Amino acid sequence: MFDFGQPTDGLIQMAFVVEDLDAAMARFSDSFRVGPWTVLRDFAGENPRYRGAPSQARAHVALGFGGHMQYELIQPADELPSVHRDVISQRGYGFHHFGYASTAFDEAVEAMHRKGYETLFSASVGPDSRVAYFDTRDVLPGMTELIESSPGLNATFTAMYKASL
Repeated sequence: MFDFGQPTDGLIQMAFVVEDLDAAMARFSDSFRVGPWTVLRDFAGENPRYRGAPSQARAHVALGFGGHMQYELIQPADELPSVHRDVISQRGYGFHHFGYASTAFDEAVEAMHRKGYETLFSASVGPDSRVAYFDTRDVLPGMTELIESSPGLNATFTAMYKASL
């Protein structure tokens, strides 16, 4: 997803839930040279749904690259139920999910459903991309977020990557 022409499929992101977004950005920058950061405050995407119902939960989100990997830091902005609060209440702060880009988003979501995973959270993120979260902690050390790999998202993430160089 780094300006290789067309949007691609593959693992592009590792995400962490954090107690203090600004402190976590400083730690990741100092420890791993991640940055610069793109920060979204009170973010939920468009038409957010948690466990099938409309959601009002918001989060402060920071996205930054360290090498070829995008890191996402997430601080819940409220106490409302969310995929982020689920993990925090079960085991605390730390690793949350893998972000997997898919050029065939609807098919990828259906494949997860066939494997027995329900969509825990979904939203539109920009004019041509969607996300869907699945609790894959039975086989992986975190949840899986499918990210629709679109030209718009590819351009946005490519700009973030180039800024990190």
